[in-house]
Amino acid sequence: MDSSLLLAILAGIIVLLFLILKLRIQAFLSLLIASIVVGILAGMSPPLIIETIQTGMGSTLGFVAVVVGLGAMFGAILEHSGGAEAVAVFLLKKTNSKGATWALMLTGFFIAIPVFFDVAFIILVPLIYSLQRKSKKSLLLYGIPLLAGLAITHAFIPPTPGPVAVADILKADLGWVILFGFIAGIPTAIVSGPLFGKYIAKRIFIEAPEEISHEPIPETQLPSVGVILGIIGLPIALIVCNTLLSSPLANGWVSETGAAWMKMIGHPFSALILANLLAWYILGIRKRVSKETLLNITTRSMAPAGIIILLTGAGGVFKQMLINTGAGDMLAAYFAELGLSTLFFAFIVAALVRILQGSATVAMITAAGVTAPLLLGSTGEMEKALLVIAIASGASILSHVNDSGFWLVSKYLGLTEKQTFRSFSVMTTILALTGFSMVLILAMFIG
Repeated sequence: MDSSLLLAILAGIIVLLFLILKLRIQAFLSLLIASIVVGILAGMSPPLIIETIQTGMGSTLGFVAVVVGLGAMFGAILEHSGGAEAVAVFLLKKTNSKGATWALMLTGFFIAIPVFFDVAFIILVPLIYSLQRKSKKSLLLYGIPLLAGLAITHAFIPPTPGPVAVADILKADLGWVILFGFIAGIPTAIVSGPLFGKYIAKRIFIEAPEEISHEPIPETQLPSVGVILGIIGLPIALIVCNTLLSSPLANGWVSETGAAWMKMIGHPFSALILANLLAWYILGIRKRVSKETLLNITTRSMAPAGIIILLTGAGGVFKQMLINTGAGDMLAAYFAELGLSTLFFAFIVAALVRILQGSATVAMITAAGVTAPLLLGSTGEMEKALLVIAIASGASILSHVNDSGFWLVSKYLGLTEKQTFRSFSVMTTILALTGFSMVLILAMFIG
């Protein structure tokens, strides 16, 4: 094993963590600096280092920028329309008090597909306040299932930014990622949500605060649940259909012309454009929302999307640097000799970065950048999709004081730091381990 290349990789990761944790430099800039350090220590020429940065950034953003941007606008319109509340109210009405925790888990699971985790949580938190006041049970009984559903979809299922970014860096098919995200995500949500929520609620009693921080839209003004689920489901259904029709499973079933059109319509670009147009018209124009308001809503949504897009591009640069220095091939050969699975490696890297620096998105992108060069030409689409879920699982583990989500949950649920560790931190760890266990089980069937 080339010690100079290994030194370059280790130094790059140490520099990355030092810049983020100690100097508090923005992760985008830190990733670029760490990539340059790897290139210099690996002996690359200065012009090649700059060329590698351009190549890594450009090849990554061509796909991610479009999908994340379209997804952010889509989620902003759904959020403004009251779609999240509509789905939550519907599910809670269809269940009795015992089924409320399951309804909240499902609400979080579906709402986080178009809406960012923190935004969705803030929108829905008044519902769990209300349930606590009526039942007089611990707020955690309702909060943990909601948080589990939100966290799992946010990490596992495109078109949320994290899995989209990782899938692009690994060149994984989004359709397979969505399918495996649902298959792995549902049992993971059950274990880390309602089951753990029931357990921890018996040990930590929390009351809802006196005042509601977010005033929900009146129920009579909420959009139809069927319409909301239809709009959310459209891009997912199109992407999955495209994947299935493009796979060997569809041989002889669809004409070449039909398959070609499906590739265009079911591509994430087209699917999200169609979903945006539907949301714009059905939830905006038909609801008499002014065009100026819709324009402002979608324009504001670009700010958080821009941060994720740039982070993902920097992750692509880190990946490209490992490829161009030959470090990726060296690591691949080394782990093959050890017999260490790429799935384990990806999970561990994502978990370590997550624990050390806090951001799940940075952990996912960093792990994807380190793991991508290890993939062989023979690695299949399903294996790549499972790798995305393995990284997402690792990047979800042990939320603690360096994660903004830890403080968001602590603030809105009225928890002390110790209580947040015992509830939310444990929930994210259960989520990560259960999700990765599901990945290993699925790998046994497709291997």
